[in-house]
Amino acid sequence: MARRLALFLDRREAGRELAVALKSEGFDREEPLVVALPRGGVPVAFEVAKALFAPLDVLLVRKLAAPFNPEYGIGAIAEDGVRFIRRGEVELVGITDSELDEVVARESAELERRRRLYRGGEEPYPVENRTVILVDDGIATGGTAIAAGQALKARGAAKVILAVPVAPPGAGERLAGDFDRIVCLEQPHGFFGIGQFYVDFGQVDDDEVVRLLEEARLRAQAAAVGDPPPEPHSPPAERSVEIEAAPGALVAGDLRLPESPSGLVIFAHGSGSSRLSPRNRMVADALNEAGFATLLFDLLTPEEELDRARVFDIPLLSERLLAVTRWAEGGEELRMLPISYFGASTGAAAALSAAARLGGEIRAVVSRGGRPDLAGESLEDVASPTLLIVGGADWQVLELNEQAARLLRCEHEVAIVPGATHLFEEPGTLERVADLAASWFARHSARG
Repeated sequence: MARRLALFLDRREAGRELAVALKSEGFDREEPLVVALPRGGVPVAFEVAKALFAPLDVLLVRKLAAPFNPEYGIGAIAEDGVRFIRRGEVELVGITDSELDEVVARESAELERRRRLYRGGEEPYPVENRTVILVDDGIATGGTAIAAGQALKARGAAKVILAVPVAPPGAGERLAGDFDRIVCLEQPHGFFGIGQFYVDFGQVDDDEVVRLLEEARLRAQAAAVGDPPPEPHSPPAERSVEIEAAPGALVAGDLRLPESPSGLVIFAHGSGSSRLSPRNRMVADALNEAGFATLLFDLLTPEEELDRARVFDIPLLSERLLAVTRWAEGGEELRMLPISYFGASTGAAAALSAAARLGGEIRAVVSRGGRPDLAGESLEDVASPTLLIVGGADWQVLELNEQAARLLRCEHEVAIVPGATHLFEEPGTLERVADLAASWFARHSARG
């Protein structure tokens, strides 16, 4: 049963939820090895491995697609020469042996390319007599997972546990004979593809795979020499809040409080968005990991949002942000925390306008794809160190940001994310935004 339109915000969130399910079944006590199916399974498995204090490896598997239709799977190949061929499908669509050999050769070449890139000269982790948790971001037909499971069994794994966030109804029963245990969080009806159940299902590129594997490898090395691996951050306490932003105007917010936060970042979303913006929530996740509390709130009430003019009313949005700031300063939990702003689109103008009125009270401001130019004359009065993040391919907004930067008298920078368009939908670009924001806030706003 679906909890919301999309089951998961992104792969990292899915991995954290999957880790909770695996720990509830006691797999963390079996000293498991976590093995990911690249590329989409790596961010999921990274979170699982971190939560279970387990090493992370990949097992390279390639789907075999019909020559006439790349979406029609006829099997899979895995490392060590393991093949899983759906002979009935091959015969049904009339694929010849020579055509099948061509498909296998092409996918074998890609498999070898990834092996060299992801592992270099390193050997896979030994799996003999171990419990192996095989992780992907979801399964459709299950062919790649079956091939991977067979390869792990051939290497001597004691148990192979398939762990995925989502699969079609009945997949668990259909694959039960291929694995020692299947842990699947959701098997929703209306399944057409894995991506439909994620808010952010952007492509995982090779760079991200290599980076996550290297980070996991360093954690494993530290544990091997007796250094305790860094404790994973406890999930921040999260609760919904209602804030009186004006007489008779209650706005909804989501407050996240990690343990001992070093500051509070208040988010101001852009036109046509809300506190549920997946892009802002992804940045908020990264800031929570960095030790910051975050507050995402709706700038307008549901009734006010029906009036499109209000969405672009920067003075009104700025007043709402000021009211929320005063609410935070008056609360027992938040009043001692340094406050910063993160604004997107028109929300960036509201953040800069509010910061201009509060002077040095706001420690830092970060804008993502913002319209700081809409803050007008307020720009000259901003005292808070300001970072303007713009996509390199967002030419019009980039020019507007550079014009606004020339009016700022405070410490400021314009950070350009190469190849990114206005919504930072390209692989890795939003992660770069999160890194830049976390660094800026850590430099300027964290309490010491």
